[in-house]
Amino acid sequence: MLKSNLLKGNNLRLTSLKENDLNIFEDWYNDINFLRNYDMVAAFPKSQSELLSMLTAIRTSNDRYIFAVRTIAENKFIGVTGFENILWNNGVATIYIGIGDDSFKGKGLGKESLSLTMDFGFEELNLHRIQLNVLSYNTPAIKLYESLGFKREGIYREFVHRDGKRHDMYLYGILRSEWKSYLK
Repeated sequence: MLKSNLLKGNNLRLTSLKENDLNIFEDWYNDINFLRNYDMVAAFPKSQSELLSMLTAIRTSNDRYIFAVRTIAENKFIGVTGFENILWNNGVATIYIGIGDDSFKGKGLGKESLSLTMDFGFEELNLHRIQLNVLSYNTPAIKLYESLGFKREGIYREFVHRDGKRHDMYLYGILRSEWKSYLK
């Protein structure tokens, strides 16, 4: 039976990222705290034109997807989620999420949006494995990933340098069979 609400949860829905979202997205890409948890590269701000180029590259790619995370009640753009580095022949992809609007953090919306993204990956893209990377100091994200059934599979020791300190990066993964048993 087909799911009629594949990209819609109780509070959120996943949609395309629109060009008129770029002003909000630019604000997040100028927020050092957001960038330090969202990406492993240096927290370097990006302009709307750079973000539009990035969005265009994702849209024309065959190994990446990006979704806007929007509230159902207000249709407010609060974050992004998606997949990158999809290896179609192996059924493997790297998932990501970033809730950019601080007023929506800590309310379970990251979990709902990531769950919707995982469902899309396993059910629509027919993935076998979804993986992610997270920095060791991002404890809220680690708790989120583990609550959704991700298992820590490895450590890249002293991977990133932030504020004069080295931090590990963790590799997490979940298999389709684990996701199905999690849903029960």
